[in-house]
Amino acid sequence: MTPIASSLYEGIRSRKLASEQFTELLSAPGLRVARIVSDGHTTPESEWYDQETGELVFVIQGAALVLFEASGAEVSLVPGDYVNIAPHERHRVTWTDLAQKTVWLVIHYDASRDE
Repeated sequence: MTPIASSLYEGIRSRKLASEQFTELLSAPGLRVARIVSDGHTTPESEWYDQETGELVFVIQGAALVLFEASGAEVSLVPGDYVNIAPHERHRVTWTDLAQKTVWLVIHYDASRDE
């Protein structure tokens, strides 16, 4: 098998994005890795993410605020920061950088597996 090499910045358009870009980088049993590109996008106020899997989220470029419903905590993320979100921990993105695109690396994992 030939190794697949690329860049997290590949294919990011310079023009304003009408909607977030989702690119799956890897999929395997119990694991998904994706790149998300936000351009000032947020989660609609009436919606919350409530996912079956754990989610380890890194900000590579830009910045974002993520609000957690249960605690009311709002986490600020800048390049190099990450947050680990447990399954069914309801959260929403309340802000992403307006001056530049926010590039996320998101790892969804099966948190129910025995360690």
